Amino acid sequence: MLQKKIDRAADFLTNYKQVFRCPLCKEEFVAVEQHDFCCQSGHKFDLSKKGTLFFLTHQVQTDYNKEMLSHRQNMIQAGLYEELIQTLKGSIAHLNQAVIVDVGCGEGSFLSKLAPKEGKACNIGFDISKAGVQLATNQEIDAFWCVADLTNLPFQTNRVDCLLNIFSPSHYEEFRRVLTQDGLLIKVIPESGYLKELRALFYEDQETKQSYSNQLVLEKIHKEMTVLSSERKTYTFKVTKELQASLRGMSPIQWGATAEAKKQAEQVFIPEITVDVHIIVAKK
Repeated sequence: MLQKKIDRAADFLTNYKQVFRCPLCKEEFVAVEQHDFCCQSGHKFDLSKKGTLFFLTHQVQTDYNKEMLSHRQNMIQAGLYEELIQTLKGSIAHLNQAVIVDVGCGEGSFLSKLAPKEGKACNIGFDISKAGVQLATNQEIDAFWCVADLTNLPFQTNRVDCLLNIFSPSHYEEFRRVLTQDGLLIKVIPESGYLKELRALFYEDQETKQSYSNQLVLEKIHKEMTVLSSERKTYTFKVTKELQASLRGMSPIQWGATAEAKKQAEQVFIPEITVDVHIIVAKK
């Protein structure tokens, strides 16, 4: 009989409770009781029917909604980031017994594709978007998904072997706290040519919005972490007619565009899109 998601999540938390700590009192979790994750001080977090946990103390509004994340999932499944994924796999292939946490996991595709298939890794994905975490529960991977705060990670100190930080913000103080002594941070940031065709599409008459630099982000990680490798990867991906709507809707790039620009964009066919990223592997 197929196990329900909530029961599968309860088993996961029972097996890996030592990985987590209560975001309220910083104490360890001791048990799962009637689908409540209970800490030493008596704080309880309820598992949802989908097997997710909400570790925040308040609701958060985010533009990363179900529609946008579904478009992103379509593009990932179609292969937009396949070259990037193959490059990243080499950095974590040896972590088959590790605790792997995807920071800002969105709808879960990156963790699903990157988690080692051999061995028994403890795979955890979290995001501030509840819609993203709910979508992630449909991924075909043995993983636990939760809504959590980047600045107050619900994980024990020196417990995480690998942090995936793909197109997501960072909080290096917390990263250093939760990583083991040899733990890896794998960070991917957009470079100047990333999805440049979309910026040209939505901001045709605004040259300042057609380019940007993440140099400050690169400088920050070199200051905060010990960088082991740093690599820029650039390639193009052919976009079919069926993927045009998902391409337009997958990125925050569209958020600042006018209603007129968005309407005009629907009439434009983009034959290929540029992926231009910087991959950094670091430790504390």
